[in-house]
Amino acid sequence: MARRRRGLPVDGVLLLDKPRGVSSNHALQRARRLFQAQKAGHTGTLDPMATGLLPVLFGEATKFSAYLLEADKVYRTRVELGVLTDSGDAEGEVLERRSIPALSAADLEGVLARFTGEIDQVPPMHSALKHQGRKLYELAREGKTVTRAARRVTVYDARLLAFEGTAFEMEVHVSKGTYIRTLAEDIGLALGCGAHISALRRLKTGPFEGAGMVTPEALEALPDQAALEAMLLPVDVLVAGLPRLALDAQAAGRLRHGQTARLDTGELPVDGLARLYHDEAFLGLGVVRAAGEIAPRRLLSTAVAAGSA
Repeated sequence: MARRRRGLPVDGVLLLDKPRGVSSNHALQRARRLFQAQKAGHTGTLDPMATGLLPVLFGEATKFSAYLLEADKVYRTRVELGVLTDSGDAEGEVLERRSIPALSAADLEGVLARFTGEIDQVPPMHSALKHQGRKLYELAREGKTVTRAARRVTVYDARLLAFEGTAFEMEVHVSKGTYIRTLAEDIGLALGCGAHISALRRLKTGPFEGAGMVTPEALEALPDQAALEAMLLPVDVLVAGLPRLALDAQAAGRLRHGQTARLDTGELPVDGLARLYHDEAFLGLGVVRAAGEIAPRRLLSTAVAAGSA
């Protein structure tokens, strides 16, 4: 007999405002307990020092987490000049202090411009990447350093928000896999004085804006389960960028049984993914093939209420 999963079958996406000083997993588990959810996951770890947008996926939404893991992100960060730390942030041990050259905002903007576009970035030791099965930050805590290959990332925009002579704030729009700590360190080296970050806040992940975030404290103040679930976005917002396809009962039934179905695909691309719906309920994803054939790709265990995308 299959083991019964504890909790409620909650499905949806929560835009959680992660507080400073806790891990992403701690924030996730706090939200999961509040919702009494059977299953939950998050998309894209934030360091304990960082705050801001942490999309938490409940239930069937977890099947589509990859679409946010691949997404671009926007951050706001404060960069302290003249001090290098072992972690690249204010929580690390100070390695070196350097004098800060006389800089203007124009000087700083010129350097930021050099770090936009495609750049090569060496991942920090204080990261969750793995080396021979162990996370880099675990090795770093033991005082170990291993060689890391540079990775190509994209900085779409790096905009100076404020400059105080010894520190500055910037907003950056980056591709997946970009480490803001490392970006700040590299900018500091280019300025000739080194740097680390003292604050980091994620403002956007893929299609999700920070304006929709809710804090754990605000969730705890809600009166009941219905009020909590009213804070969730529907599952299909995770794949809203894909074409939408409405199915009749026969086609929906075939796909749910793992079979292909034929129908007029209209303007849908051949060999492309599509969002599948029946009676306005989201069923999951299918792949459109030639001659109007659709095959199941990632379907929900049960249809869930759809959004307006």
